[in-house]
Amino acid sequence: MTTPRMLLLIPPLTQLNTPYPSTAYLTGFLESRGIAAEQADLGIEMVLRLFSQTGLRRLFAEVRKRDDALPPEATAMLAQEQAYLEWIEPVVSFLQGRNPALASLLRRPGTLPRGPRFRGKLAFIRSMPLDDRAKHVATLFLEDLADLVQATVSPHFALSRYAEHIARSASSFEGMIAALHAAPTLTDAFMLESLQAHLDRVNPTLVGLSVPFPGNLYGAFCIARAIKQRRPDLPIVLGGGYANTELRRVADPRVFDYVDFITLDDGERPLLSLIEHLDGRRPRKDLCRTFYRDQDRVMFADNPGLSDFSMDDIGCPTYRGIDLNRYVTILDSINPMHRLWSEGHWNKLTVAHGCYWKQCTFCDVGLNYIGRYEMTPTERLIGQIEQLIAETGKRGFHFVDEAAPPAALKSLALALLERKIEIHWWGNIRFEETFSPDLCRLLAASGCIAVTAGLETASDRLLEKMKKGITVDQTALVSAAFREAGILVHAYLMYGFPSETTQETMDSLERVRQLMEADLIQSAFWHRFTTTAHSPIGLKPASHGLRILGPEFEGFAHNDLRHHDRVGATPEWIGEGLRRSMLNFLEGRGFEMDVRGWFEHSTPKPKVAASWVKRLLKTSPTIDDSKLERRFVWLGETLVLESVGQKIKFALSGLNGRCAITLANKEAKWLENLVRQSTPNNLPSQSYPLLRSIPSTFPSGREGFEHFIKTASWRAIRSSGLLLV
Repeated sequence: MTTPRMLLLIPPLTQLNTPYPSTAYLTGFLESRGIAAEQADLGIEMVLRLFSQTGLRRLFAEVRKRDDALPPEATAMLAQEQAYLEWIEPVVSFLQGRNPALASLLRRPGTLPRGPRFRGKLAFIRSMPLDDRAKHVATLFLEDLADLVQATVSPHFALSRYAEHIARSASSFEGMIAALHAAPTLTDAFMLESLQAHLDRVNPTLVGLSVPFPGNLYGAFCIARAIKQRRPDLPIVLGGGYANTELRRVADPRVFDYVDFITLDDGERPLLSLIEHLDGRRPRKDLCRTFYRDQDRVMFADNPGLSDFSMDDIGCPTYRGIDLNRYVTILDSINPMHRLWSEGHWNKLTVAHGCYWKQCTFCDVGLNYIGRYEMTPTERLIGQIEQLIAETGKRGFHFVDEAAPPAALKSLALALLERKIEIHWWGNIRFEETFSPDLCRLLAASGCIAVTAGLETASDRLLEKMKKGITVDQTALVSAAFREAGILVHAYLMYGFPSETTQETMDSLERVRQLMEADLIQSAFWHRFTTTAHSPIGLKPASHGLRILGPEFEGFAHNDLRHHDRVGATPEWIGEGLRRSMLNFLEGRGFEMDVRGWFEHSTPKPKVAASWVKRLLKTSPTIDDSKLERRFVWLGETLVLESVGQKIKFALSGLNGRCAITLANKEAKWLENLVRQSTPNNLPSQSYPLLRSIPSTFPSGREGFEHFIKTASWRAIRSSGLLLV
């Protein structure tokens, strides 16, 4: 019996700054079950092979071999070949953080060869840090080379995806077959050279290909084809986000010329079942959520007796085997929120599996990755955080939830404060009113630096049709609470939702403009609505006024659907205006413009009041209502007390600076006791004082408490760090 050894691979291409977490999750799980597992990110390895002296020599040699006429930009870059060869490795080293002293030289005009990407891109704003200017110049240098690769020797290549067009709406497998039978490109060769090195090193008994996005699919099948040519007996399993959404109906048996198995949804149970099958301990018919080929038919096995593992039983993600210091920071925007996606390493964890809301009509709410909701126990999450800090030496965390629940984030924040664990973190949430100003302050104190969330549209009518469970005003107030706590906010936006009018799109843009001008949202991104096959809209399009036009399913992918909207009509050109406006807003420009100026065609004037946000921010929710189920948490400094006759003076440091209050002795002792009980310490089981229980402990009783919380002294105490969460 052969001891199982699994090799988990991330095909090109996701991010350059940090590895996609799927293999880290699965490697940690398999190791927790005593199964040997290795992992590799072939995307970063392919890019680093290209962006080296050896790689560029091969690139320039291939470009020179081309028989057809080269673009003039490529000819100009060929003339500067020696300069590119001289600088490629120092630039990559600098963007890896290995050579920060190079910044002053890179900023200097004339140091690096400058191709098309540099045109009109170097008007730095005065406040831009000098090191950021160097990172931006180095990024343009790499982007020029990436453009040269794409224009000449590898049309599949881009810095954040690989042959994405092949996977988009690939209802038939024919396009993939054609791409795989074409002559391999230079970047394909780099990818396969890295693959062979890992196969030789690990000698696996099973290879797993994680395909999170369309831009990873071609790389995955290219890898699978190469393995089958060299080791046809080596089993290959494909899974990940793309399979979970696009391949749920796969029926073309030719797919299994390349891979032996395709698994759906969370990979832990299917992988363990597959390993048991390959070890002779489980028949194929008893696999979990797995496609395979039997003779010339595609079969699907899903043993109903096999349940998914709980969040407490999946182990801890591990990056063992991946050199995190090799990843590269790409600085293509100075927007602080936008930079989180492209700068530095983030340890990835999950606060809760699935979505606690799961009602949005455009979302795949019925599928496992959203529909199965389960919180990670806080103690378990803290243990994972400590384990990853010890392993990686990194204290940055990205919680990759569909929507992290406020209650779980509150529990996590308190646990971090109680144990004095210092991290900085960000994650995805819903714009719900539970995120009060005090809860946002608590999250910030625990290390939260940013949140992302789906606003989708700044139209209450459309939000109701989407079943988002939020309003535009509510979103603005929640964003204000995060911003007051020093937490950045990114909003996901869409246009072209069923029945949406151009007027509503313009109104949404105006509200987004006001939100960003007021610095309530620091970053956002518009995408066009697409009907997906597994969403409530996709399952019942007619009830949403849509008629599905295609594509016809031809045995491979099935998810994105073309539709005709019988009520609304969003023209294609709207997207370009929205994109252009957002690019400017991200850099702090264009807020003074009438939003109609971003479009090349006539658009209706927004019906939104110019003072909408300013008026809204004057409203403030009441959070000291003693009937609310909230607890006190003290985040302020240690109280400094001074006796003044029959009273006691407190020196406080609050949001508005330092101040002092004077209270009668009994009230002062009451406050001192409340602060002591509300201070996070290393006793996780401690019960923080409950607001509705506190009035009875006040020296003059409930009536006195109700009067006291309306005084300037109470406002000063609250401002100084006494939170209600």
